[in-house]
Order: sequence, then C-alpha cells, then structure tokens
Amino acid sequence: MSVGLQVASTTSLPSYHLSPTFSRTPSYTAEPQANEHRLALTHILRPRPSGEFIKHSKHGGVSLRLTAQEDGVELPEYGSGNVVEGTITLSKPESVLSVDVKIEGVLQLKEVAEGGTTSVTLCLDKATLFSRGSSSCPAVLPFSLLLPPSFSDGRSTYPLPPTYEVHLSGLPGFRSTIEYSVSVTVGKGKAARFGLGNTTVSTHFIYHPRTRPSTPLPLPLQSGPGGFVDNPDWKVFDTIIRTKERGGKDIAQKLYIPASRVFSLKEPIPFYLTLTSSAYSLASFLPFGPISMSLAPGKRYTRIQVVRQSVCDVRGSVIMGTKTDIWRVDTIGEGVFRRAADGPDWISFEGEIAVSDLIKVGGFKAGGLFVKDCIVLTLTPPKSLKCPFHDSRQVVPIRLTTDPWSIGGSGDLEGPQYSEPSDDVHAQPELNYYYAE
Repeated sequence: MSVGLQVASTTSLPSYHLSPTFSRTPSYTAEPQANEHRLALTHILRPRPSGEFIKHSKHGGVSLRLTAQEDGVELPEYGSGNVVEGTITLSKPESVLSVDVKIEGVLQLKEVAEGGTTSVTLCLDKATLFSRGSSSCPAVLPFSLLLPPSFSDGRSTYPLPPTYEVHLSGLPGFRSTIEYSVSVTVGKGKAARFGLGNTTVSTHFIYHPRTRPSTPLPLPLQSGPGGFVDNPDWKVFDTIIRTKERGGKDIAQKLYIPASRVFSLKEPIPFYLTLTSSAYSLASFLPFGPISMSLAPGKRYTRIQVVRQSVCDVRGSVIMGTKTDIWRVDTIGEGVFRRAADGPDWISFEGEIAVSDLIKVGGFKAGGLFVKDCIVLTLTPPKSLKCPFHDSRQVVPIRLTTDPWSIGGSGDLEGPQYSEPSDDVHAQPELNYYYAE
C-alpha cells in the first residue's frame, strides 16, 4: 500500500493569506493532473496478515495453529528475521507430561542413485512449552520462535537461504533441496519418558526472504553520433564478433547494462546494444542480427537472456575416484530488441529482458549449493547456415531481488537492500552454457 505525494507545477501554485482561517484550501487527487507531476511515492508498512494456518494430529487430539498468514495458503510463509508464532491446542491436557516445539531447516544434497546424502542444518530453534511439575498442562499454549538471519556449515557463515529445489543431471545425478518445518511434540503417559506414546504434528513452511535494489533503474541512454552516449549510470561491456572472411572486418559490440547490475524480478531489465564495423560487415551481419528472421521464420540467432546456474559442490565427496562439481543451467528470462538508430558504420538497438513469473527468489550461496544469475548475449547461428562470423557470447553477472526499488522502501521489507552483485558472482568463472534448438 502506498500514499501518493503530488505537487502542482510552479506556474499553478495557489496563493494563500496567513489568517486564523484559510480562505482557500488546496484540493488533492489520487493521480497527477495535466499540469502536475509526481515527485515521490512514500510507502508505509504493510499490515500483517490476519489469517491462520492450522494442522491437526492424525486423531485430532493436538492442533498446531500458526498466525499472521494469508487466508487459504497451502503452506505457511515467512521472510528474513520473521517470528514463527502461534498456539498449540490440546483436547486432553490433563494427561500431558510435556510439550515441545521446534523449527528446523535442512539443506540436503542427495545422490539420485542412492549413493549417499549430505545434509546441513540451516537453523534449529526449540522451546519447551510445558513440563509436568506441580501444575497441570493448559489446554492452549502460545509459542514464538525467531528465524535466524544466517547459518554456518562449520566453515563459513551464509545468509539463511530460501526454500529451493533443483535436480542436477550427471553421473551420478543430484537432487538438492532446502526445506523448513515447524513441529510440536506432545508427550503423554509413562511411555513418553522413553520416547514412546508421543504425538507429533508438523508442517513444512516456505521461507522467502524479500529483497530489493538499493538504487533505482537509471534514466534511458541518449543516442549520439556513433551510437549511445556513455553515462556513468550505465556500465559498458565490450566484446568483438570475429569475422570468418579474409579481408573482412570484425564487429565491435558494446552492451550497456545499468551499472548496479541489481534488478527486481518484477521489472523488465533494460539494455542497449551498439555494433560498429564497416558497412559491408554490418550488412552481412543483419540477417543473423537481433531483429531479423529472414533466414528462418521464428528463429533468432542473436539473443539476450537471463540464465540461472545452479551448482552442486561435491568436492567433499569422491565420485568414481574424482572430486568434482556438477551444475545445471536454465534460461529464466528472454529479451526483446528494437532498432534504435544507425549510421554509415554503426547500428544500435534497445530493449528489455523479462524474467519468468515462475522465478520467485534470486541467487544465493548456501554450503554446497550455489545459485547464480547472469545476462548472456549470444550469436549462435545453426551449423546448417553459412554465417560470415564466429559464434559470440558475452556474460554479465547480475543479482535478482524479489521487490523493486522504491523511495524509503526498506521499511516494508524484512530482507537487505542489495547494492551490487556479491563477490562470488564477480569472481564467477567461465560458465558452461548450453542452448536447446
């Protein structure tokens, strides 16, 4: 929820007289009028959800009730630093000896061929709500457990990662999962002292920390002689498209990306592209360029995409006598090009990349699992067509956030505001990408 602040232009400001009562009162509208413009949006804290998630024991004697949830959710959901709170309801409290509640998080790397499983505990917090003494157990027991902001695998400390699952093919293949749960254990009768006769109610929950960029997207680039005018708010990534023809001229490629390289999943990522070479080389390239489909209808040979690489670090395990990593690469966003301008020896394009709505979290690092995002610009004509240029690929590491930037917006998020891709993304080695025809 936001409150709009709009101010009339200086040519239409009303005049006021200082007096105990105002002779004129300015009027306000929800959206700017023709002679007005919006200067800023001020955000207020979102109200906490008022719904509940309820899970009953098999025979109905114990109920786990989690508060502050959206109505009708399939699983409870929490963010960074949130409190898992609710109540335990007992139908027969007089026979209860103990009540314990705990939250758990586990990162599991499991070999598909059942060759082995590695587990890392991400978070563990528990509380004893009742232990039989001189008093009897209440029928309703409230509880409150805090989700920690980070975890340690014994070697390094990482921010608590989101709920995640990925299958990595290979010999052997791996399935990596990050899961969180909350459970309550109720001990009844004498057998409870030996771990028997207990009633346990548990449910998985979704952990999705919310994040946003620390800076807004920059203003659009301006076009000038020879292409776009350099701007410190836009970082230039240069590469060369090599010609195959003897005596031909290479193409200088300049890709412009917002300098922060931190983008919201909910907003298209803007980009600009300038190609510079001889008129002959540019004319030879255009059939394979970003907006041409003359060679094969529906096929584009120059593409810009957001790709996600999920890496399972299995160096702690020996597979067939070799320590190695395995990975998976998925395309999660596709760009659209528009012709912007051109000259005798150059041509420029502009466009945006939209990330798939199925992607809910950004990249992260957690123990043996790495999830990294990049913008990839490629020229990959099929072998059946004779292209006068070699294949080309340009990789730009980026970070994706769950929410867009907004003025004073940190108050309505529980996660950090990111200012740039993390060091491990900057240091990312050459990626092994593959593209399906």
